[in-house]
Amino acid sequence: MSILWTLIVGGVIGWLAGLIVGRNVPGGIIGNIVAGIVGSWLGTLLLGSWGPIIADFAIIPAIIGAIVVVLILSAILHGTTKNRA
Repeated sequence: MSILWTLIVGGVIGWLAGLIVGRNVPGGIIGNIVAGIVGSWLGTLLLGSWGPIIADFAIIPAIIGAIVVVLILSAILHGTTKNRA
């Protein structure tokens, strides 16, 4: 059950980061989950574990980290698709 909550909360965090940034996360729902989980790891690593915690995710640092991941992914993938055309 813990893995299911991790996937759900990671997906929601990645989705929120995409909404805040205004860019779609590449990869759809899987991309949202990956961006949320990697972003939460990055945010917790850099900012610590503060704020509300849901399913072992410190929500505020997780969203900030996911925003950074979404920006990086969209910049990298936008550059590669731009070069193909």
